[in-house]
Amino acid sequence: MACTLNRDDPLGGLPPKHCLNGGYKPVFTNRLQLEEALSFCKTTLENNLKENVNLVRVSAPLFVTRASGFNDNLNGVERPATFEPRDFPGTHLEVPFSLAKWKRWALHYYGVEAGKGIVTDFRGLRCDDDVDFTHSLYVDQFDWEKHIAAEDRNIDYLKATVKAIYKALYDTEQAVCKKFGIDAYLPEELTFATSDDMIKEHPTATPKERENILCEKHKAVFFIGIGGMKPDGQLRHDGRAPDYDDWITERPDGGHGLNGDLLLWNPVLKQSFEISSMGIRVNPEVLLKQLDLCGVNERKEFVWHKMLLDGTLPQTIGGGIGQSRTCQYLLRACHIGEVQHGWYNPKEVEILKKDGIQLLGLGEFDADPSAKSS
Repeated sequence: MACTLNRDDPLGGLPPKHCLNGGYKPVFTNRLQLEEALSFCKTTLENNLKENVNLVRVSAPLFVTRASGFNDNLNGVERPATFEPRDFPGTHLEVPFSLAKWKRWALHYYGVEAGKGIVTDFRGLRCDDDVDFTHSLYVDQFDWEKHIAAEDRNIDYLKATVKAIYKALYDTEQAVCKKFGIDAYLPEELTFATSDDMIKEHPTATPKERENILCEKHKAVFFIGIGGMKPDGQLRHDGRAPDYDDWITERPDGGHGLNGDLLLWNPVLKQSFEISSMGIRVNPEVLLKQLDLCGVNERKEFVWHKMLLDGTLPQTIGGGIGQSRTCQYLLRACHIGEVQHGWYNPKEVEILKKDGIQLLGLGEFDADPSAKSS
């Protein structure tokens, strides 16, 4: 999701103005009922995903070694949360940003055959992420990956998989709304659009403005072609690491990239809202090209990259579906902190509290309690 946080504004992480000063009323005021709803959202979505995409739930690591190259590099500039085991100084362990690479290795590790995949209940930390009403330092998502045949690396297979995932989300919203008395909003059909076409149609618009134009019109959109540069050297839409999604392969429509973002129009926030990022993954040829384009050829020496280049790792499609982000949408919350235990700008927390917007757990405190204990 294209970022809208204004870092020059000390209160830039607050929800839109129309949600403040009494303009927003939470669906749940009882915290235990909210927790029941959160559990129902996640369980229902996971079960629908497993059925629609043919996935099996597996366990996942909380940290990986830096030397393995298994951590997702996101845009290549973010700092991972890192620590050294007490008795093994010099060993650097990292909390993953996502399991984009680990999942592909896991398909090989578990011997998953083509046409079947895995899904994990991933928890991670992103120290350099924006902290606002849709972003948190804490990441929880259904990270999934599916083994595919080499001939399935095409736009049609991507679209078919996206439709299956959207159907899981649509059915989840129907079940949540029926159980908790919420008005359903998602359209039954998903619209596909490309970043290449949207740049041509709206050349002066920002990435976020292009997302808003699409989502306000169609309500649910899969935006194809994320990552890579425009001819002027600027990001085509948003950044992507070079070693998981394929963002350079030419499509039959003349555009590039076999990946995309699942975007919804959020009726509470009145703006586009990313639920998921996914795509067909790089093969050895595409990996080499994208590493070179990004100037990070040294990654070829990492364990994971060697396994992909020598053919050990299978061809795959995969992505992540934000759990808290999805719950924020389904339960019509204006701030992600209402559905997730996180940490947020203390000045903003105080404003939210005065406005009757309750954040979960320690996220509701307007100061760090431990800072006063020393």
